[in-house]
Amino acid sequence: MIAIHDLATRPESAAVGVPIPHESAALHVTGTALYTDDISYRTKDLLHAFPVQTTHAHARVIAINSAPALAVPGVVRVLTADDVPGINDAGVKHDEPLFPPEIMFYGHPVCWVLAETLEAARRGAAAVAVEAEPLPAILTVAQAIEAASFQGARPIVACGDVEQALQQARHAFSGELEFSGQEHFYLETHAALAHIDENGQVFVQSSTQHPSETQEIVAHVLARASSEVTVECLRMGGGFGGKEMQPHGYAAVAALGAALTRRPVRVRLSRQQDMTMTGKRHGFHATWRVGFDADGHLLALDAVLTADGGWSLDLSEPVLARALCHVDNAYWIPNVRVKGRIAKTNKVSNTAFRGFGGPQGMLVIEDILGRCAPLLGIDPIALRERNFYRAGQSTPYGQPVRHPVRLAAVWSETITRGKTASRADELERFNAEHPHRKRGLAITPVKFGISFNMTPFNQAGALVLVYKDGSVLVNHGGTEMGQGLHTKMLQVAATALGVPLDKVRLAPTRTDKVPNTSATAASSGADLNGGAVKDACEQIRERLLTVAGGMLGVSPRDVLITDGVARALGARPGDGIAWQELVQAAYLQRVQLSAAGFYRTAGLHWDSSAMRGSPFKYFAYGAAATEVEVDAFTGAYRILRVDIVHDVGDSLSPLIDLGQIEGGFVQGAGWLTLEDLRWDCSTGEGGGRLLTQAASTYKLPSFSEMPEIFNVTLLENAHEAGVVYGSKAVGEPPLMLALSVREALRQAVAAFGPSGSSVNLPSPATPEAVFWALQDASAPCDGAGTWAGHGRTPVDGAVVRPAPVGDRPKQPLHV
Repeated sequence: MIAIHDLATRPESAAVGVPIPHESAALHVTGTALYTDDISYRTKDLLHAFPVQTTHAHARVIAINSAPALAVPGVVRVLTADDVPGINDAGVKHDEPLFPPEIMFYGHPVCWVLAETLEAARRGAAAVAVEAEPLPAILTVAQAIEAASFQGARPIVACGDVEQALQQARHAFSGELEFSGQEHFYLETHAALAHIDENGQVFVQSSTQHPSETQEIVAHVLARASSEVTVECLRMGGGFGGKEMQPHGYAAVAALGAALTRRPVRVRLSRQQDMTMTGKRHGFHATWRVGFDADGHLLALDAVLTADGGWSLDLSEPVLARALCHVDNAYWIPNVRVKGRIAKTNKVSNTAFRGFGGPQGMLVIEDILGRCAPLLGIDPIALRERNFYRAGQSTPYGQPVRHPVRLAAVWSETITRGKTASRADELERFNAEHPHRKRGLAITPVKFGISFNMTPFNQAGALVLVYKDGSVLVNHGGTEMGQGLHTKMLQVAATALGVPLDKVRLAPTRTDKVPNTSATAASSGADLNGGAVKDACEQIRERLLTVAGGMLGVSPRDVLITDGVARALGARPGDGIAWQELVQAAYLQRVQLSAAGFYRTAGLHWDSSAMRGSPFKYFAYGAAATEVEVDAFTGAYRILRVDIVHDVGDSLSPLIDLGQIEGGFVQGAGWLTLEDLRWDCSTGEGGGRLLTQAASTYKLPSFSEMPEIFNVTLLENAHEAGVVYGSKAVGEPPLMLALSVREALRQAVAAFGPSGSSVNLPSPATPEAVFWALQDASAPCDGAGTWAGHGRTPVDGAVVRPAPVGDRPKQPLHV
C-alpha cells in the first residue's frame, strides 16, 4: 500500500502534468478505434438478438406466442423467462426481471428473438404475439405524489432548528420547482457480444462502465460462478453514467443466448431502442421554504425533493442521496431539513448520469437564490458570494469543508479574467438601447464532493507487467469511455516507474485481470485506479532499485530511475543503467517483474441511515461567468461568452482536463436549456410513449450553441494532498458550471420587465420556455401566480412568495 504522504508527491521529469493528446485520439478521428459491436463483424456463426417491445405503459403479460416468430426464415430461437437457468433479474436490487411478467413501461421488452441476420430477428420480433391485460399507469411525478407511489429509502439531511430559524428570518419565501431529466445520447448505443468456449466458460464483450457488476449479473442469470464469466470492455463511445447499471441486462441476454445455442450472440440497440428502453437522468420535483436575515445571509432551508425513479430502483437511492448532499452547493446554511423520496412511475428506470444527483440538488438552491435575489434587493452575484462557505464551517450532513479559500479563489479569478464588472456596465447600456434584445450575465459556483457515497466502492486494483525487453503493460479496473482515463493511467505508470511514456501500454479492462472492481463513475476513476497503478509500479520500482544499487555499488536509497535510466545520486550525465538493461538484469536475478496494486480511499465514513459523516475525500471547486443575449420575439438566445476557472488540483493531464471541462459545461447547458424529454401522458393508446426518441425530435447542443468566446483556466497552486500526484477529479464537476447559463437567461429575461421582479424560469429553458418567461416578466403578477399578460401560470417552476411562518412584522416582498 502507498503511504498517504507519498501518494501526492510528484517527482521531477514526471510524465504526469504534461499536456498530451488522448491515447486513442488518432484512432478516433481515423475511424479505426474498435468498439464492442465492431468485433461482431469479425465473429463467425454470429446470431443477432432483437427485443420484442410492448406498447403498454403498464400491463400484465397473459401469454407470449412465439410460434409465428419461429416460422420466420432465419429465426433460431426466442428467449423467454422459461429459458433462464438462474435468477431472472438484471438488477442488483432484484426488482428488474430480465423477462418481465408485468410490463412496466411503454417499450418494455418481454422476450428476445435470435436469428441469423438482424433483419430476420427484427421480422421475428414483429411476429411474436403478446397478450396483455392493461393496468392503470402513473406517468408523471405529480401523479406519483398524489397516488403515494414511492419506492426505496426516504433519506433526510438535517441540521439545526429549521422552524425556529424560519420564524426568526427577516425574509422568508416558499416555492416549487419541477425540472426534466436528460437523455445520455452516447454515440455508441448499448452493445454486447457473448460466446462460450469449449470448456463452457462465458466470455462477454460489453460496452459497460462496470465490468465486475456485469459479470455478477451474467453469472446469476446463468447460475454460474463469477469465475466462469469473463467480461471485457475495450472502450465505450460515451457512457455518462448510462452504462453503469443498464448494460447488465443486455450482456445477460447475449450470454443466455450463447449458452443455449452454443453460438456467439450479438446485442446492439438501435438509437430508437436505446432511447425508449434505457433510463435517463432523474427529473425532480422540489418544494421549498427558505429564510434570510436582513443582510441576505441564508438562515434556513426546508425542502422536499422527489426524484422520478421510473419503474425500478436501479441507482435512484444513491442518486437521491447525492442530490441531498449537494443541495447546499457552495453555500453555508446553518439550519437545514431536506427530505428525499423516489417516485415510482411507469417509465424507463432512470439511472446514473454525469453528476449523479449533484446537478439536481444544486439546481434547487441556485434557482432559489436566482428568484429571491431581486426580492431581497441584492445583486445575484453578491448574494451568492455573501453566502459562501468559510473556514471552520461544515455541510448539513456534518463534513467539514476543506479549502474554502479555493472557492473564493476561483470566484475572484473568474470575475477578474472575465472582466465582469466592466462588462456589466456595457450590458446595462446595451439593454437600455435595445428594447427587443436583452443580455444577461451571471456567475455561479460549484462545490462537488468526490468519492462514492457508498464507502466500500472506494477501492481499486491494478496489474502491471514488465517484460524482458523493458516494455510495460498496465491493467486496471477503470473503463475508458472517451474521458481520458487510460491516458492518465499511462502517465501515472510512466511517472511511477521513471520511464518514457512510449514504454507503457494499456490493456483493455477485463474481469480476469483485475477482479471486484468498482464502476468507473463518481469522477473517481483517476483517483482510485491511479492509486492502484502507482502502488503496483512502485512495488516493481523498489525491486529494480535494489538490483540497480547492486550494479552501481550504492545503496538502493541512493538510486533514482528517471527518463528510463537508473542513476546513483550525484552521478555524471551519461552515467547509469538503461531501463532495458536493468530489467534484463532483474530477470536474470529472478526478480519478480509484475505486481498487483491496490488502493482504497482513506478518511471516509458515512452513515447512510442517518445521512451523517464525511462521504467525500475532498471537494472540487469551480466558477463560471456566462453572458447571453435573448430575442424578445422568439425567445431564441445566444451564449455570447463563458469564462471558467476550475480546480483540478495539480492536473495529471491538462489537455484531457480542459476537454472534460469544456465538454461537461456544454452537456450541462444542454440539460438546462435544450434537451426536452417529452412523454405522451394521455390515458389512451400510446400513453407512456417517449415522443422524443431520436435526434430529430430531441435537440442536443451543437456548434451553434457553443459560446462565441469560451475561456477555460485551471486554478494554479492547487495541489491536493492525499490524492495521486496531487490531482483532483474532473469528470462531473464542470457540468454544474452550466447553471450559470440558466441564471444568465434569468437575468436577460428580467431585463424585459420592471426592476426588482422575480423571474420564474422552467428547466429546460428552451427558447419556447424563455419566450413565455419573458412574456410573464413584462406583465404584472396579481400575487396569486397568474400573470396579466396572458392569464397563464407556468407549469414548471413556481411563484416565489412570502411564506406564512409567523406574525412578526416583516418587509413585504411580492412577486
